Amino acid sequence: MSNDSQGSVKGEVAIIASPSGSASSQGPPLSPSKPPELPDELVQAGWSKCWSRRENRPYYFNRFTNQSLWEVPVLGQHDVISDPLGLNAAPAEGGDSNLGNGQRKRRISEEQGAGPNSIKRPKVEPTTPISPSTPGVKPWSSAPEDKQAPPATPTTPSPAPAPYRPAVIYWDLDVQTNAVIREHPPANHLPPHPEIELQRAQLVTKLRQHYQELCHQREGIEPPRESFNRWLLERKVIDKGQDTLLPSDCDPVVSPSMFREVMNDIPIRLARIKYKEEARKLLFKYAEAAKKMIESRNASPESRKVVKWNAEDTMSWLRRDHSASKDDYMDRLEHLRKQCGPHLTAVAKDSVEGICSKIYQLSVEYSRRLRQTHLALLPDPPAEVSASPPQQQRLVYCYPVRLAPPAPPLPRVELHFENDVACLRFKGEMVKVNRGHFSKLELLYRYSCIDDPRFEKFLTRVWCLMKRYQVMFGSGINEGTGLQGALPVPVFEALMRQFGVSFECFASPLNCYFKQFSSAFPDTDGYFGSRGPFLSFCPVSGSFEANPPFCEELMDAMVKHFEGLLEKSSEPLSFIVFVPEWRNPVTPALTRMEASRFLRHQMTVTAYEHEYRSGSQHICKRDEMYYRAVHGTAVLFLQNDAGFAKWAPTPERLAELTAAYRPSPSHPTSMSSPGPANTASIEKDSAPKPADRPQSAVMSPGGTDDDNNNNNNNNNTNSSSSSSSSSSSPVEKMAAV
Repeated sequence: MSNDSQGSVKGEVAIIASPSGSASSQGPPLSPSKPPELPDELVQAGWSKCWSRRENRPYYFNRFTNQSLWEVPVLGQHDVISDPLGLNAAPAEGGDSNLGNGQRKRRISEEQGAGPNSIKRPKVEPTTPISPSTPGVKPWSSAPEDKQAPPATPTTPSPAPAPYRPAVIYWDLDVQTNAVIREHPPANHLPPHPEIELQRAQLVTKLRQHYQELCHQREGIEPPRESFNRWLLERKVIDKGQDTLLPSDCDPVVSPSMFREVMNDIPIRLARIKYKEEARKLLFKYAEAAKKMIESRNASPESRKVVKWNAEDTMSWLRRDHSASKDDYMDRLEHLRKQCGPHLTAVAKDSVEGICSKIYQLSVEYSRRLRQTHLALLPDPPAEVSASPPQQQRLVYCYPVRLAPPAPPLPRVELHFENDVACLRFKGEMVKVNRGHFSKLELLYRYSCIDDPRFEKFLTRVWCLMKRYQVMFGSGINEGTGLQGALPVPVFEALMRQFGVSFECFASPLNCYFKQFSSAFPDTDGYFGSRGPFLSFCPVSGSFEANPPFCEELMDAMVKHFEGLLEKSSEPLSFIVFVPEWRNPVTPALTRMEASRFLRHQMTVTAYEHEYRSGSQHICKRDEMYYRAVHGTAVLFLQNDAGFAKWAPTPERLAELTAAYRPSPSHPTSMSSPGPANTASIEKDSAPKPADRPQSAVMSPGGTDDDNNNNNNNNNTNSSSSSSSSSSSPVEKMAAV
């Protein structure tokens, strides 16, 4: 994505037009004075120079594809076999019939005089890109076995291979955008490279290992599950560094999210219990660990006295009372935590802050090392930009992220298919995606990428994209899949029909429904349609859907951003936000939205009566695609006056949205998350309360790529405790029922 072609964009981006409909000026088509002789490459590709008696001038005809042009053809610019729709040579302006390289298609009247071979081909869907740089890749076929097409002859043009059609489609890429933004220059992110992604994966894995070792050595605990992923999300909300994944310029250095989660597991992790004996063992373990910790740390005499007395009193009670019920043990544990918790927090504070600080400093060093290696790979390294250029005032429809530095030559990535899964390999590192989503990535690439018309870099960029999200998810089984949870297709259809929604604020190329979306990584995702991170995306008008990952810091920043945009714009602007209905304790973002003057309506979808798409939809099985939400979902409509007048949440519209949320009887849904059950805070009841913030690992609705989600394993014990409410970790998207 070099900046030399940022003005000519394909798809909806090809027309950089203001809301009034004016299009950006493109240069007039080139008209050569005297056609030169054809080079050998064009002759071998089937081109020949002919003479039109009707027009009394020469034209060029391809005997393999039956294509005819007035101007000298450009080799590989438009191949109807690998590009049947001509998307790579789409006109720069809607009313112009010029090809993207300045060529002009022949008119129908001109084609009539070109001879009997000038036939009009029916439109077919795009097929798998077959690039000369990636030999051995077979075109997709609708049949189970790959059948080789008969060889082409000069008299028999080779037919286009049948496209792969997924059995079920979870997206609609034909919806045009209504999001209007102010034109902005290309981004200064370095273009992705597989060597860098491979090194980034190794460094992030090493950073995760350091985090685990620090938790073991300093606190004697396992790192809270998904806490590292949540740390990445929380840091990127405030990070001003240049790496799109690793935080490198954050203030404060100590992460509130990581500090809170580690502290919640001290002195031991509190697991969800079901039976009386489990409650008894957990109470004993907590008392023993609290006494051991206070004796081994530099605590004040008063703290030592309080913790030791309460721990010994609890052990004495356990030895003499064998007829207590489960609720008795839980009440005793809650009392012990209230008495000992503040003292244990005080003695562990410096140590936990040291863990957070050490991980951040390592991240800064790894980020610096990555950038140095990345700059060395670029033939023309970009100069450091001290300040962002001023924003342009021209209003245009939103378009994908463009990168200012030109893309370097990319190494080859191997592709092969295993049944219904596409496997991409680079230097022994393999990433996988099912063929349906692989087809989706190809379509997004056709619509959004402007610097690779022949798909020579497509496979390499898909590998970089998949590797980036794989690294962010983590290496555990089903770890991080909640980062990609999404709304069901019927809900998106209802939002589009009734409220004009055409844009997702938190998504990725893997789970997006529209081709207009914001995502976490502008460098890898921009080639596939991403508009960049939403916190830096400033629309003037449009209708948006927001289903954020449930990281409290991210959700709070999202609401502030929404209110700032609604305050500034007088054009129709609407945000429909989907967040969990957690009330005990309530999330700050939900409280802020409910008190906002832009709130037009609020509704709640009942727990267990709606479903969501899995975050691993690009690789999971059909019967694992949907899961039920075990908590209510709050749907809030934030709109300015013009947005409310245009997309008002009327009873009829709300009724259709509610009906779309009902689980489909044809979907084999699961009541639990796809991952293993997480430990969580203790509750007296074995089943979660729908209106409360889930204290166990339950998979909450959607969230997209760029952010956190999974359930925090370190929530405090009883939600009725004020101390546990104030220090509970952020609610997550994954957990066990």
